[in-house]
Amino acid sequence: MKRIVFMGTPAFSVNILEALVAQKDEYQVVAVVTQPDRPVGRKRKLTPTPVKEAALKHDIPVYQPEKIGRAQDVKDLLANEDIDLIVTAAFGQFLPTSILNAPKFGAVNVHASLLPKYRGGAPVHYAIWNGDKETGVTIMRMVKQMDAGDILTQVVVPIENDDTVATMFDKLSLAGTDLLMDTLPKLFADELTPIQQVEAEATFSPNITSQQEQINWQQDATQIYNQIRAFNAWPVAHTKVAGQNWKIWAGQVVTDETTDQAPGTIIKINKKPAQLWVATGSNQVLAITSLQPAGKKQMDVASFINGGAGNLTEGDSFEQVSFND
Repeated sequence: MKRIVFMGTPAFSVNILEALVAQKDEYQVVAVVTQPDRPVGRKRKLTPTPVKEAALKHDIPVYQPEKIGRAQDVKDLLANEDIDLIVTAAFGQFLPTSILNAPKFGAVNVHASLLPKYRGGAPVHYAIWNGDKETGVTIMRMVKQMDAGDILTQVVVPIENDDTVATMFDKLSLAGTDLLMDTLPKLFADELTPIQQVEAEATFSPNITSQQEQINWQQDATQIYNQIRAFNAWPVAHTKVAGQNWKIWAGQVVTDETTDQAPGTIIKINKKPAQLWVATGSNQVLAITSLQPAGKKQMDVASFINGGAGNLTEGDSFEQVSFND
């Protein structure tokens, strides 16, 4: 039986942990390492990570270091517990070389992209935002450089036109789980041929900044549509109205309409059928279908318009934002 330390944090990682736990004859998850509990929501309630909740359900010891490189308890665990492998999946911290090299078989990562494309912390967001038609999961050897280790196995996962970051995380979590379960027996039997990444082909997907969450109405409707779905359900794209942030949860490109109105201008507010159309760059039109005005709950556009449309009228404009890039 191989002894594994699992490191992960969000819901994406839970399926992978559960699959390892389920194969009790093959693997023993000796411990789980995850991020510390964080305050969540308006009431800032201290909340455990999804991986911690799953681990506790199975009575697996949990470690939650602020900085894993300084976590002596984790280092002692790896030194004293005869660990075969570290498996990470969206853990959220860099692992020092001393930890990567501690287990007999080192460490592998379940990464939600087709490396070397989209190294970094937000690969799914960028794949959707860029309008990619496919992404995937890579199982790779971990090295000190971010997501630069040798590729062990990969699987391609299509991105449908209506996929959001939330739906893709679900798909990739399942695909990554299956891929890891297929990869581990071959890894332990030394039946894999690692493939070195081509550094010149590497692209990067750093964590989303607050500036990137803002909608730039100068972009065309397709670019804005991709941004909206890339940020649904987090961090959620937003725009400003009278200096207040409104979240835009969903929309669609109006393919059979053009406009000569300035980007950001609200060109149609209809009750029946419920329509909220906004002018974008390239004379295109975007229909907002779900939004969240400042201080309100998320709602579909019909509810928004029936509730008075937040005092918006045709001809009003969402505020423009400036970007330095």
